[in-house]
Amino acid sequence: QQTNKQTKALPHFTMSDAVQAKIAELEAEMARTQKNKATNYHLGTLKAKIAKLKSELINGPGGKSAGTKNAERGFDVTKSGDTRIGLVGFPSVGKSTLLTALTGTRSEAAAYEFTTLTCIPGTMKYKGARIQVLDLPGIIEGAADGRGRGRQVISTARTCNLILVVLDSGKPVTHKKIIEQELFNFGIRINQEPPKVKLVKKENGGIGYQEAVMQTKGMNGDVARLVCREYKLSCAEIILREDITVDQFIDVIEGNRAYIPVLYVFNKIDAITIEELDILDQMPNYVPISSQHEWNLEELMEEIWSRCNMIRIYTKPQGQIPDYDEPVILHSEKPSIEEFCNRLHRAIMEQFSHAWVWGKSAKHQPQRCGKDHILCDEDIVQICKKV
Repeated sequence: QQTNKQTKALPHFTMSDAVQAKIAELEAEMARTQKNKATNYHLGTLKAKIAKLKSELINGPGGKSAGTKNAERGFDVTKSGDTRIGLVGFPSVGKSTLLTALTGTRSEAAAYEFTTLTCIPGTMKYKGARIQVLDLPGIIEGAADGRGRGRQVISTARTCNLILVVLDSGKPVTHKKIIEQELFNFGIRINQEPPKVKLVKKENGGIGYQEAVMQTKGMNGDVARLVCREYKLSCAEIILREDITVDQFIDVIEGNRAYIPVLYVFNKIDAITIEELDILDQMPNYVPISSQHEWNLEELMEEIWSRCNMIRIYTKPQGQIPDYDEPVILHSEKPSIEEFCNRLHRAIMEQFSHAWVWGKSAKHQPQRCGKDHILCDEDIVQICKKV
């Protein structure tokens, strides 16, 4: 019986190893190939093959359609509050201490690595918004391939509105590159917007290709058709509305990428010199802090607020003063009254007549507005229903 069990278990490992060997082979071929117009199609095909194999490695055979059968599903943490933030980083960089400093939630911190073994949630209040902070276990190189519960950590990070990559100021900056690569391998695109590409699948008619903007990064009709063939996509309408790379086009076809803003938090700045801090200061999207001494946490909170595009709208019941304690938080740069109503309850729009608005967005105080009126931060809204 034992030998039978062993033989059954073997194909799973050999298949994973075979896929990794194929990826390494294709990457070596890509490195050997010269980059010019003549080799553009060949490189596009190789990129598509590598992306397909990587998604197979993460999601099991069948790629994206298979969901996450073989990948661990992430930690079961109920989403609460207006925004969710994940703390991602190597072991012993001060994630647990930062969680305690921000939320007051006790997360065990010690001098040895891998102190946190599961996801610990905490909630903090800032400018009236309730923000959920997740202290995730430390990840290591090869996390996207399943090492050290890495897939569970990154799966949970995908559900966050913002990822805080916590780094130790005293350690090499190469750690930042390693974490970026692990997140990229798992389908998280950091500090990027989804490409403006329209892809409509059809039942017949072949591949239709249009460019609204001139392509300078290697995309053209032939490359698009090669990539579609690799993904067994025979009939579709493709419209490119911005200048994109082949990798971005592959992301659109995969359709399972998460575009999440990332903030680099350099912790333990009390252990480095001013000169070293000046060097770190040249990096974009970064905040230096010391969670142990609670240095610079206010700037971190302000950065979190601006990155999450949070806007506060106060409600005003008829004949009463506005409720300034519990604002409605909207995640949008230009939210309309319709979005505000849907955030409160989906059924409100069916009975909506008009709204009275006080604040920056109103031309006069109050202003009678319809559902398409664009709101500003800290506006006061009173909704009137149909009689």
